[in-house]
Amino acid sequence: MRNLVRSTPVRMAAIAALVGWSAFLAPSAEANSVVSTVPAVGAVLSQAPNAISVTAATSLLPDGNSLAVTDPNGLKVDDGSLTIADTTAVVGLKPLTVTGIYTVAYTLLSATDDPVTGSYTFLFNAPATITSASATPTPSTSSTVIPRNSTSSSAANITVFVFLGIATIVALFLLWYARMIWGQARKGRKRRALERGEK
Repeated sequence: MRNLVRSTPVRMAAIAALVGWSAFLAPSAEANSVVSTVPAVGAVLSQAPNAISVTAATSLLPDGNSLAVTDPNGLKVDDGSLTIADTTAVVGLKPLTVTGIYTVAYTLLSATDDPVTGSYTFLFNAPATITSASATPTPSTSSTVIPRNSTSSSAANITVFVFLGIATIVALFLLWYARMIWGQARKGRKRRALERGEK
């Protein structure tokens, strides 16, 4: 019983200390921090974004914030047009053309807390360009089509001339044959007429 009585004030003191410590830490639970990003941390993109945004837990000051984006070679790819909308900082991007890991570094200032600084990365897969492949087939197809059309037209012309020549020969042959038959018939009539006259 004595141990229980003695330990009770100790327990009460420990509980009071914990309550006081949690009350001291309560403001830091609402401290400024990053709650979301676009694109998300570690995202894999196949289409280039036109802006980057970082959203904090508390409202941001209109001035003093920074948001910088660099490509895999360390070159700056943001256009520097930083805008603040309540808890969100947005910066525009230049066209992304390099495949690799891009880094977003930020510094966010809040009126009620210390600055929040940090960085995150995302992966961008740039689309492959096929300019040479699309340019080469066009002249090759046109160059191959033109001779084929010329040879086919010349072959058609030769065929027409051949048929015209054959038709002309056949017409001349028929004309000659008709004259020969007509001449023989005429001679036969004359002979018959002479034979009748002699009788």
